[in-house]
Amino acid sequence: MWIGIDDTDSPRGMCTTYLGAVLIRRLVARGFNLTEARLIRLNPNVPYKTRGNAAISLEVDGDPDIAFEEACRCVEDLADLPAEGTEPGVVVSERKPPVSFYHKALRSFCEPDEAVAILDAAGAKYRGWKGGRGLIGATAAIASDLPDFTWEILVYRFPGMWGSPREIERETFFLADAATAPSTWDTVDHENDTVVCSPHTPDPVLFGIRGQSPIAVALARTFVRTEPPGLEQIFLTNQGTDGHLEEGIVGELMPGHSYCVMGTVSGKAETGKGGHVSLPLESGGSDLRCMAYEPTKEFRDVVRALLPGDMAEVCGSYKGGSLNLEKIHVTGLAPDLAKNPPRCPSCGKRMTSAGHLKGYKCRGCGTRAKDAEVLVRKRRIGCGWYEVPPSARRHLAKPLIRMIRHR
Repeated sequence: MWIGIDDTDSPRGMCTTYLGAVLIRRLVARGFNLTEARLIRLNPNVPYKTRGNAAISLEVDGDPDIAFEEACRCVEDLADLPAEGTEPGVVVSERKPPVSFYHKALRSFCEPDEAVAILDAAGAKYRGWKGGRGLIGATAAIASDLPDFTWEILVYRFPGMWGSPREIERETFFLADAATAPSTWDTVDHENDTVVCSPHTPDPVLFGIRGQSPIAVALARTFVRTEPPGLEQIFLTNQGTDGHLEEGIVGELMPGHSYCVMGTVSGKAETGKGGHVSLPLESGGSDLRCMAYEPTKEFRDVVRALLPGDMAEVCGSYKGGSLNLEKIHVTGLAPDLAKNPPRCPSCGKRMTSAGHLKGYKCRGCGTRAKDAEVLVRKRRIGCGWYEVPPSARRHLAKPLIRMIRHR
């Protein structure tokens, strides 16, 4: 059977993955056999999500009634039920729901009634607390199909430590990265000298290491030194897969969806208030504003280096009339041309303007010339993929080290 859980946390604490890890241990203690534990990220643009919009799916063998009882008890014991917007959902099903529902929850928007209809058709046991919005993620998680997948080891704090500053030996995370990258990623951000995988929120997570295999993340974990951990669990995930991205067309993008879009740069990038950078893109007569926000740090320099006429594939979430960039594939570069006054053919001196539309004149000998000297300057950017730094990367975004071929 499959057990799905979602929406048990809030901005002030708790974590659905932690609840899943606790449930695993409670089920095993009652004789259940765990086949697989999945951490499933859903549409990152959903306005009512909490933090990373993660749901949990557990595949287990055992009595469905007992599994449902234990899952519900776990929610009652651990979920942040008093928090506004926290609406947990628990599902136990002996049939997988249609994968189409997972794809919709991953890239678009769903309502609890849709999940309930699917669960009724599957003969599933389910319960929603408060508004029951968590039934969406719980259903989508057990419906998930992962042609591409990654792994994460999540290490949790003892409950008595929640909310206090995390005690970590910073340099050991850099050692873990040096020993296991590129089989692991987003443990640290070298460019910004930051440990990425240990959060600052008041939830149970001490740190999490992502990688290509359970062996890679487990190996990286051995290098890390922190306060004593309370619990840890390895999950199969859809993180780092670009599963949220759709192929899009400029002028036809829907708010709250994430796209890859082809186009031509139609103007120079502009840096606005707060260091946010905007870039205009054009395709088929329609315009698109692309945004690289301040947290993307050095990635903004890539955006600033693009010039009108450059061709690119841009990837990100479409919100508020802008595509918020996650990565860029530069596919063609326009020449960067500069005009200088020509040199005088008689005396070799640089000419000066003779006036508007009057060409150029040598102040030394009076020689005149009509056209400027055109120079082709070396570009500061080349064709290829560029991505935001690890500290600004979304959970679902595929890092370039995983992209073994271009789209």
